[in-house]
Amino acid sequence: MSDQELRKEAHDLDVTVWVGKKGVDAVVDETSDQLDDAKLVKVKFLRAARGGTTTEELAEELADAVGADLIETRGNTAVLH
Repeated sequence: MSDQELRKEAHDLDVTVWVGKKGVDAVVDETSDQLDDAKLVKVKFLRAARGGTTTEELAEELADAVGADLIETRGNTAVLH
């Protein structure tokens, strides 16, 4: 399945993981579990999580931590596969 097809599919997904002030490490297990059950997981990065980093950097960090592909980031939301 292409990234474009995955992005289309992700468009209607609800956010199921929120990253807050505890950062990416706090949601690694939850994100990994969700990826086991679902093809795509939508993650929202709250302002407290971002600090001096960008959503893209945090999304890449989370994707690496769970062994997932980062499909896209839009605003403060990312989609992992």
